[in-house]
Amino acid sequence: MAKYRTDCIEKPIRMCFRIIGHFIGTHPWWFFIIPVIISTALGSGFYSLEDRTSNNIEKEFTPLEGPAKMERTFIQEYFPQNQSMFSSLRLNTDGTYACFIATSKTNILTVPLLEEILVLDSKVRNMTVEFEDELLQYVDICATVNGSCSSNAILNIIDYNASNIDLINLTFPTHISTSGRVSLRSTLGSVKINNSIVQSAKAIQLFYYLREFNETRSDIWLAEFIKLLSEESTNVTEVSYSTSMSRQWEFEKLPKSIVPLFSITYTITMSFTIVSCLRLDNVRNKVWVATIGVFSTGLAVLSSFGMLLLIGVPFVMTVSTCPFLILGKGKAPPPFSSNLH
Repeated sequence: MAKYRTDCIEKPIRMCFRIIGHFIGTHPWWFFIIPVIISTALGSGFYSLEDRTSNNIEKEFTPLEGPAKMERTFIQEYFPQNQSMFSSLRLNTDGTYACFIATSKTNILTVPLLEEILVLDSKVRNMTVEFEDELLQYVDICATVNGSCSSNAILNIIDYNASNIDLINLTFPTHISTSGRVSLRSTLGSVKINNSIVQSAKAIQLFYYLREFNETRSDIWLAEFIKLLSEESTNVTEVSYSTSMSRQWEFEKLPKSIVPLFSITYTITMSFTIVSCLRLDNVRNKVWVATIGVFSTGLAVLSSFGMLLLIGVPFVMTVSTCPFLILGKGKAPPPFSSNLH
C-alpha cells in the first residue's frame, strides 16, 4: 500500500525550532539580558507620556471620517460663523459656553427669586480672570451681536429688573417684545400656560457664550465660572451649572483617580497568575514558567507602548487595560492530572 508523507511542512518547522532551542539553551544569558536592554531603551518613550496623552472625547471616540463630521465640514465651509452676529442657532458645534439652571419647587417667575438670579448673573458678568498679565471680564471675551454681548432673552424681557415680571404678560414658547419675537423654549422649564400666557415656571436656564478664537483664555474663564458657582449659595433657588468643557474635564480626571487602582489590580492579577500555576508536585509545578510569562508580558508592554510613544503615537487612557488582555491571552490553563493504567 502506498504511503504519503504528510510532514512536509511540519518537519522543517520542527527542525528550525530545534536549532533555535539548542542555540537558546547554549546561550541563555543573551536571551535574558538583550531583551531587557531593548525593552528598557524602548521604554524611555514613557518619559513623553504626559505630552503624548490624548483624551479629546470627539477625536478619540468618534470615527475619523464619519458622516456627521463630513456634514459638519460642509456646513462650516458654506455657512461660516459670523463673529459679529452671533446666534446659537447657527452653531455647528456645541460652542464655547457656560450655563446655569436655577430651579424652584413652586414658581421661579417671582420677584424674590428673579432678584437672586439677577445677582448671580451680575457676579458672572463682573467676574475677573487673569490671562497673560491681563485682567479679563465676560465683556472682553463674550460672543457679540452688533457689538454687544449676546444676552439671555428672559433677562432682556424684564429689562434686568425683577419687579417688571409683574407688569408683563409673558407668552410661551415665543414672546413678542420691543426687540422683536424671541424664543423661550430653552430658557424656561416646567412651564404652565393659559392661552399661551405663562402662569408659572419652575426653572430658568441662562447661557453665556464666548468667542472661540482663543481656547486657553476661554478655558480660564470657564474654570473660574465653575469655581464661582460652586462657592455661591442662594436662599431660595437651587442652582446647577456646567460649561462646554465640563464633560472633557471630568473625563481627564479619570486617569488620576484610576491609576492607583490599576497598580493594585496589576499586582493582584500577576500574583494570581503565578499562584494558579503552583503545584505541590514538582513535575506539574509551573510556577517559574508563570513568573517568566508575567515578566515577558511586562517587557512586551514596556517595549511596545514605549516604541509607539517614541514615534509620536498619541496615548489614550482606555488602552491601559491592555496588560490584563495580554496576561489573559498568554496564560496557559493549569496542568491537569491523568491516570494512565
